[in-house]
Amino acid sequence: MKIAVLLSGGVDSAVALKLLKDQGHQLKAFYLKVWLEDELSFLGNCPWEEDLSYATAVCDALSVPLEVVSLQRDYWQLVVSYVIDQIRKGNTPNPDMLCNSTIKFGRFLDMFGDQFDFIASGHYAKTEHADNDTFLMTSADPVKDQTYFLAALNRAQLKKCLFPIGDMTKAQVRDYAHAQKLCNAKRKDSQGICFLGKIKFSDFLKHHFGEKTGDIVQMETGAVLGQHRGYWYFTIGQRRGLGLGSGPWYVVKKDVLGNRVYVSNKIVSQKVNTIKIDQCNWLYSKEALLQLTSCGKPLQPPLAQSLLPKEGWCHLLGGDHGVAMGQFAVFYSGKYCLGSGVIAHACVGNPEKKEMVC
Repeated sequence: MKIAVLLSGGVDSAVALKLLKDQGHQLKAFYLKVWLEDELSFLGNCPWEEDLSYATAVCDALSVPLEVVSLQRDYWQLVVSYVIDQIRKGNTPNPDMLCNSTIKFGRFLDMFGDQFDFIASGHYAKTEHADNDTFLMTSADPVKDQTYFLAALNRAQLKKCLFPIGDMTKAQVRDYAHAQKLCNAKRKDSQGICFLGKIKFSDFLKHHFGEKTGDIVQMETGAVLGQHRGYWYFTIGQRRGLGLGSGPWYVVKKDVLGNRVYVSNKIVSQKVNTIKIDQCNWLYSKEALLQLTSCGKPLQPPLAQSLLPKEGWCHLLGGDHGVAMGQFAVFYSGKYCLGSGVIAHACVGNPEKKEMVC
């Protein structure tokens, strides 16, 4: 088969390339450049040149051609601009979800998809191809599993996906890379947001939003406990960086118009049990979804409702805290990832009885 392999310079995608090479496929590797040099260069250096050097070395060793695809403008328009807009609204966006759906398996697929049977990457996930559906399944490594970050793909994108390391754990990937003498076998995993590299997220926020003093308010009493530099530096469930004593304190609410951050030291009492989901994206046909009946993100409170239309209310049986608007809710049935939606509201109560506090 003709397969395009997305390389990041890390060990996961390098092992994916090596596995496919040994299987005898016709391969071409691609490095997607998304670093915004004009926008962010003054904040610090992104390791994209180092990443590319590793990707090049791996391809040279395996005799696989490599092409660099510049997608900086697309990334700015489809990912970064969205992130900035959501943060301004007080939400907590997930750029990795958007990067996968709009860039790696979006814009790149639009440009090169017709030339290849599959697009492969080093994600920890698995796919199972059936007649009418391609199923997205959790990987062999429950800690590194990345199906959550792939749940915003559409059905056409998923049909083109191939994840060669899905049956391996991270330890097995490292061991395999060492055994095959891959140059990045010992390279550390990347941390943080992909378009920022080593730049601190707080510096990115300061560049776009600046600083504005506001009150930190205790949720239960209304007492002002301290000051902050701007609500955009905080997310729901955050504990660190508040600068308050007699804690621990957790962020439970943000007032965007008043630039106030509400905190509580009774995090259990702040659990929500109902969330409003918008922009639902289902990965399979209706028939396939109806066959997958249970629902619940692994290791998280189970969900009572398994199927939703484009939007709807979802009741959390166990309740949860730290649920932030703008985050993605991802739905599972056992090992199968069903799809995702954006959290629009988090409440306490029963939407059917119209008894809720949001």
